[in-house]
Amino acid sequence: MRKFIFLISTLVIVGCTDTDDNNDISLNDEEVIPNEKNITSHSIVQPGAPGEDSKTLDPVEATNIASTSYVQADVDFLQGMIVHHQQAILMSELAEERTNNQTILDLADRIDISQEDEIDFMENWLESRGENKNLSGHKHFPGQKHMKMAGMASSEELKELRGSKSTSFDKLFLKLMINHHDGALEMVKTLKEFPGNSYDSSLDEFISELINDQGVEIERMNGILVNLSEDPRSNLKPGLYDAGESIQNLKLVTSLKKPIGFFDPDNPEGKGIKRIENDSKKDEKVRTIEEMSSSLRWPILSFANTDMAFRDNILVAGSYHGFNIYEIQTDGIPNLISSVVCPGGQGDVSIVGDILIMSVEQTRSRLDCGLEGVSKEASPERFRGLRIFDISNLERPKQVGAVQTCRGSHTHSVVSGPDEDGKIIVYNSGTAGVRDEEEMEECIGNIAGDNRTALFRIDVIEIPVSNPSESKIVSSPAVFADSETGALGGLWTGGDHGDETQETRRTDQCHDITVYPTANIAAGACSGNGILFDITDPYNPQRIDVVTDTGFAYWHSATFNNDGTKIIFTDEWGGGGRARCRAWDPLDWGANAIYDIVDKKLEFRSHFKMPAPQLETENCVAHNGSLIPIPGKDIFVQAWYQGGISLMDFTDSSHPKEIAFFDRGPIDEELLVMGGYWSAYYYDGFIYATEIKRGLDVFELLPSDYLSQQEIYDASRAYPLSGEKVFNPQQQIPLGW
Repeated sequence: MRKFIFLISTLVIVGCTDTDDNNDISLNDEEVIPNEKNITSHSIVQPGAPGEDSKTLDPVEATNIASTSYVQADVDFLQGMIVHHQQAILMSELAEERTNNQTILDLADRIDISQEDEIDFMENWLESRGENKNLSGHKHFPGQKHMKMAGMASSEELKELRGSKSTSFDKLFLKLMINHHDGALEMVKTLKEFPGNSYDSSLDEFISELINDQGVEIERMNGILVNLSEDPRSNLKPGLYDAGESIQNLKLVTSLKKPIGFFDPDNPEGKGIKRIENDSKKDEKVRTIEEMSSSLRWPILSFANTDMAFRDNILVAGSYHGFNIYEIQTDGIPNLISSVVCPGGQGDVSIVGDILIMSVEQTRSRLDCGLEGVSKEASPERFRGLRIFDISNLERPKQVGAVQTCRGSHTHSVVSGPDEDGKIIVYNSGTAGVRDEEEMEECIGNIAGDNRTALFRIDVIEIPVSNPSESKIVSSPAVFADSETGALGGLWTGGDHGDETQETRRTDQCHDITVYPTANIAAGACSGNGILFDITDPYNPQRIDVVTDTGFAYWHSATFNNDGTKIIFTDEWGGGGRARCRAWDPLDWGANAIYDIVDKKLEFRSHFKMPAPQLETENCVAHNGSLIPIPGKDIFVQAWYQGGISLMDFTDSSHPKEIAFFDRGPIDEELLVMGGYWSAYYYDGFIYATEIKRGLDVFELLPSDYLSQQEIYDASRAYPLSGEKVFNPQQQIPLGW
């Protein structure tokens, strides 16, 4: 977008001659102007642009110019918003003859009245400043080719709305109006990009009220639309342990609450605390759920359950607070053996033999697993990287190694090992900022022209099983570099992909790298890109192909099918802490993207998103999942945070379909509290799902129109075709039957 420079006229006073007192002009009859006689005798000149003549002004004109408090972008915004509001009134007026739903009728009346009032303000504001209240001939915002009145219903959509009645009208009206209101907020966002916008106090107040009112109305409409949904997962009763539940083609075997020491008994929900500095005036207003939730001081995710790993009959559930070790009984129910307190987040875990590897990223983490945190900007006591534990004694794990990294460890991937030399190779993915050089000399931030930066890389780490204390980074390949120029930031640089597309994070790290060692390939979900790697040489992964998706905000995780011919990528739109499964959210945002691998290239086939509309109190977006090993089929179980878990059949990668689900209501009725399922994995006949706030759930598959009893039995009999019986989140081993 081109940037415009708005020239503010400069007043220049030149010359000095005496005039008669009769020519004096008072700007304010009650104000005494010093040396009034001399002031009014001067010429007042407004220079033109370079090369243009100056013009003479009278004092009133000069004063008006000096007090100018708006820019052209303000005018264009209001002219466009008037037209935008007029369409909302048009849609509202259709309700009376097409529905008898009193809730919809009341809503339409409120929209009609409020939009009329706002149009009056906008027209008066423009007219009082000598501006046209109608769209001017150029019909554009500065720097844009066309007026972008986001959210406007098309003529086809309006025709469909006019032709609908009853519940069909209600649903379509709500969807169009929500999109319309959201479009108004987008127009405000566009306006805010221009220097000097809404400087006028009355306009600034109007825009602030518009943002709040439209946001609140969107939430109300989404709630109404959710109530109209026929999906049983919509509008479930909120609660921590007594929330409403909905289940299909699954059996909930058991729900285990978090162990003692892994939750705050005074605040088990993890609800936020009011900030002392909260504006009392704001508290009096009706505010959006998002605004109320974000205004609270949230507790650090100290006790959040995270990822899982399995070996034989052992389940390890990670946490921001450490990890818990369970023994799985023959009925699939885990029995807690021990809890290990070692704070630092995020706590993703993998198991190789008697070695447990744990990712640590938070700056509060200590090398010694201490609880008091680290307050200094640079401290040798701080730990960010991979912890290594000996779990040969499940009741008393022992930390035996630690590898410090420049960006911590968000996730990691066990690539191979132990090899003939007794070494485990691990890819480390750090997503945090680069730590201070005073803490680690080799850590270089984003310094222009310095190719030593820790950005745009992954870490290759060796863990000697016989002596884990000697574990170390052996290389940090720049996997995102431009193949021709060598520039480190050679992939997606961040931003949106054009009109009506999602804004995507810059590719300077991978969130997840899922390895498929037997095929020598890996799939990287790398913030702004999906990547296919050749890992024939595990120390030097080579990029084979790279893709983007206009609907993806943050490429989060990847899963191969059992044959290694397909990949499911997930988009963690909103970072996991936002409501992104609302009735009006795009179905290709925060979704799965399914690709076929054809001649070592990624070919897009389809998107899939959990279809049940959710409330603003439920953080919902795609997160972690795994394959369910059904012979001849590609079945995937996935966690959607507070969207629950769902099973997807992607055998036909162009037409995925949901075949089972489980969901609970939100944790809180009024606030968005971070919760829901972090991960959902199939292991040895059962689905295990870590619930961030509530605990650990276990499910069984039930026969249905989609899966037979024989297929369910076959899945439970699947075994790894190589290596030990193990499941690690970012490592895939082909299964046989």
